[in-house]
Amino acid sequence: MISVFAAILWMLFDEKDKTRPLVVFAILINLFYGTVLTFVLGGENSILPWKYDLILLQIDHALGFSAATIALPLVHGFWRIPLFIVYESLLPLMILYCFMQRRAEARGVVLRAYMTELVIGPLFYAILPACGPIYAFGATWLQPAMEPAHTIRLSGFPNAFPSLHVATAFLFVLFARRVFWRGAASVFLLGTILSTLSTGEHFVVDLIPGLTFGCFAVSVADGKWRPAFVHFFTLGLWSVGIRFRYAVLLSHPYALRFFAWITVLIAAHAVLIAWNLLPALPTSTDSPLEFAEMENEPKEAGFSPDS
Repeated sequence: MISVFAAILWMLFDEKDKTRPLVVFAILINLFYGTVLTFVLGGENSILPWKYDLILLQIDHALGFSAATIALPLVHGFWRIPLFIVYESLLPLMILYCFMQRRAEARGVVLRAYMTELVIGPLFYAILPACGPIYAFGATWLQPAMEPAHTIRLSGFPNAFPSLHVATAFLFVLFARRVFWRGAASVFLLGTILSTLSTGEHFVVDLIPGLTFGCFAVSVADGKWRPAFVHFFTLGLWSVGIRFRYAVLLSHPYALRFFAWITVLIAAHAVLIAWNLLPALPTSTDSPLEFAEMENEPKEAGFSPDS
């Protein structure tokens, strides 16, 4: 409630800025989003009781990774508390990030990207329902029994695939402009990746489409529909492919790894374009980011779309 009160005062301080009410609205949405999401995911759990966690575990092994192997030294070591803080700090950082935006156009892009993730995420949860290792395997999630790939009847919120945490952390990377903030955002993304694994919330395969999900959200927010389609199509291939053709994917691990690398390269390509290290594909809609560059306005401090 303190954040809401502070946001309202900040909004009233400059009533001419039409995007400030959007920030307040986004904060209010976040407060109620948990309740709404609980209702939505509860409905999905009732409709889709069969979960794909064991299949995602097998996909991880086919990729040559294991969430449990990565998490094991982090769960009981020095990094347990710092990674937990990183995991829990994502929402406060996003709110702070919105407050950091001084230009209305930049703030609008950030808000649209974040809201796109919040709205579209549950739709993909329904396509490939999974709960995460700690919910699927309980106390044995760090040493799960390897069984033949099949769906399991499990009561729990299906919010594992793709990782919304990784997608949101990747927004910071895509919006970063100065070298320092690019490095800081990249470190935070790495911390988020490790924290989602060390808390048992995600399999490794959840994180890879999470990158392209973040790219999709930024493209939609920025009005760049062609790259948005590419990222949406890539994310859809992962979701539909695992749900309906997981046996084929597991029988061709090298093809699966190739597709994983292609997805990572697509996300890396989006970063290079966002950082102006590669030319962007021509689009019919100019974005606020492009306007900021054309106008040669003074750059602000911080890792924002206009700094």
